[in-house]
Parts: sequence; structure tokens; C-alpha cells
Amino acid sequence: MELPTKKVLTLEAAQRIAQAARAEAHKNGWRMVICVVDDGGHPIYLERMDGAQLASVQIAQDKARTAALFKRPSKALEEAVAGGRTVIMKLTGAIPVEGGVPITSGSDLIGAIGVSGASSPQDGQVAAAGLAALNS
Repeated sequence: MELPTKKVLTLEAAQRIAQAARAEAHKNGWRMVICVVDDGGHPIYLERMDGAQLASVQIAQDKARTAALFKRPSKALEEAVAGGRTVIMKLTGAIPVEGGVPITSGSDLIGAIGVSGASSPQDGQVAAAGLAALNS
């Protein structure tokens, strides 16, 4: 029996993603926390920009973990709750707030990025900028 080959997110790639996210936050004057997790939602890289609110440390991790575990942006859960699916708020590990985005390689989930510190759309913008660095 041959085992499948699993793609993984490396520390180097996680740092590149976070660096691009930080550049986007800095460009806009936002003080944020950026967290990159593996496919199981475990942190690979976390940074707190100077002046970022302390609560954002946990929130960024939660957003990234949500995106990894549910294999979708945390914004999708936020939209479902806004649309009346409040039961989502009872799902273990579901943080229905924009700012968490899955990281894929082809069709394989390899991790996620979570960002917190500004408004939810701004968090999502910074997470998207980080993700774009992986694809460039």
C-alpha cells in the first residue's frame, strides 16, 4: 500500500504570507495581529504589530483556525449568521467574523491566515493580501 503525499505549509511560506499581510496593514496605518496556521489550525507563525490591541492575539488565531477547520473563509460563516443561520454560532471552533482565509495548494488545504485589529472588512483585506503573496 502506498501512502499519499501530503502538501504542507512551511515556516518560510507562512512568514512570506505574514510579511505581505503586514505590508498591507502598514500601508493603511492599521495595527494588527497576523496568524498563519497549518491544516489542523495549529499556529505556525504569529506576530503582533506594535500598538495592536491585545484581544486581537486570540481573535486572529481563532479566525485562522476557523478558516482551516471549516475549509472556507470565516466571512462565509459571518454571512450565514447574518442571513439567519444563527445555529452556526454553536458550532465548535466557528468564529463567524471576517478575517480568516484558507490557504490551498491546488485542491489541498494546507493552512489558513487570520487577521485581527481593524474592522472586519479591513482584516479580510489584509488576510487576502497575505494570501496573494503565496500565489505570486
